Amino acid sequence: MTHLLPTGGRTRTIAAVAYDSPEARELTRALHREQIATYGRADDPEATEPAEFDPPRGAFLLVSRADGTALACGGWRTAAPATAEIKRMYVAPAARGHGLGRQILTALEDDARRHGMGEAILETGMSNRAALALYTHCGYSLIDPYVTGRDPRINRALGKVLRP
Repeated sequence: MTHLLPTGGRTRTIAAVAYDSPEARELTRALHREQIATYGRADDPEATEPAEFDPPRGAFLLVSRADGTALACGGWRTAAPATAEIKRMYVAPAARGHGLGRQILTALEDDARRHGMGEAILETGMSNRAALALYTHCGYSLIDPYVTGRDPRINRALGKVLRP
C-alpha cells in the first residue's frame, strides 16, 4: 500500500512499513522522547512486538518526503474481535500543521475497516491538546479506560465506530 498525499504542492507518500524498520523506529523513538519530556514516563515503543502490526491483524504506516525523509507514522493492531487499536501516532515537529496526522488517521481507519474492524480505540495524554483536538474532530469520543492501571490525570481513552 503506497499512496501519494496532497500536501500543499509537495510530494509525500504514505506506505505500509514494518514496525521495526529503521524509519519507523526513528519516529517512534522521537515520540517516546516527547512523551517522557511531557509526562515523565511512557510506554517503550520497542517493547511492542513488531508482528502486532502485521497484516491482516494490523498495519504500520509511514509518511515520507520524496527524498525518503520520514515525517509521520501511526499504526493499528487488533485489540479485540472487530476492534482496532490506533497506536504510535506521531508527526515530526518540522512537519506539523500540514494535515499529516489526519491523513495517517484516515488511512489507518480505512485499512482497519478493510480488515473487518468495526471500532477503533486509542489512548492519548491529556496534555496533548493537538492530538485530542484531532481525534475529537475526527469523531472520537471519551470511553472508559481499556488499559489497566492508567492514570486518569494523564491518559485519555477514546473510541469511534468505523462505519462502512
